[in-house]
Amino acid sequence: MPTKSPVEDEVVAAVGRLLRRGLPVTPAAADPVLLDLRGVVARAVDPADEASRTAALDGTLRGLLARFPDPRYAPAARALFGLPPAEPGQNLTVRRDLAAEQAGHEVHHFRKRVEPRLVEKVAWELLADADRFTRSPMIAPRLAPVAERQPVQADPFAWEVAEHEEQLSRLWSAIYAARAELLAVERLISLHADRMDILQTAVTAAWRWAAARAEAISYTTAFAPEPDASAEELVALAGWTPVLTEAQASRLTEAATGGASREQFVTALHGETGMGNTWTEGFLTRTPSPENTIEQNGTQS
Repeated sequence: MPTKSPVEDEVVAAVGRLLRRGLPVTPAAADPVLLDLRGVVARAVDPADEASRTAALDGTLRGLLARFPDPRYAPAARALFGLPPAEPGQNLTVRRDLAAEQAGHEVHHFRKRVEPRLVEKVAWELLADADRFTRSPMIAPRLAPVAERQPVQADPFAWEVAEHEEQLSRLWSAIYAARAELLAVERLISLHADRMDILQTAVTAAWRWAAARAEAISYTTAFAPEPDASAEELVALAGWTPVLTEAQASRLTEAATGGASREQFVTALHGETGMGNTWTEGFLTRTPSPENTIEQNGTQS
């Protein structure tokens, strides 16, 4: 792994301290260094409230552990932090024994050689998550409960503000709808689901992604946000997709423009076999990016 900066050292140390109690994260175990990470603050319902940021940290860690990049050590990492195959309330000694078993190592070897690497990897994932939020062109607006009706005043400025919020809401609604379907595809692939179920969901994901791209183009054209917030960067927030040519992306977007239903989208693309294969087969043949394993050239005990 790269040489750590002082800030990175602090995050690694904080994750190590968090490991003692494991998940769920409690206010007593939530280190300020972790609560101040950009990805945690951005996910908190109330960033100024420590309890809200603690809940956001817990959710962030669960998500990162669910997608732990080293397949061999993923179950061990989850067990170590108190997620299944571990059970709620187990102390670190029990969790460590279970994690060593999951990794195929003797406990002493695991604690000395593997556990520090797992802690460091989780810390690096938190830092990478924070960096993605730091570099993200836009962050979804937070919603707060409204106790009473908030009518729009009959005024050009009020109309403009309301229209901007309306289009921004439509944009994020479309982005999150696309993200939900992209996650559904990955989940079904992981479950080794029936191929037809995967393909049907992949088509739905294409429709949602294209609709999100259409909304992103509409939003950036109408409101021209900061230069870095291009339509492509906005729709990329939905998640990974197979690589498309500009012509293919434009064709998908055209088919989804104007609030087209899934059926209308599919009908509009009838006969586009090559593009359909590029999208659906892209999920099925995707090769994950190579990751450094936790222990290079290690021997199982």
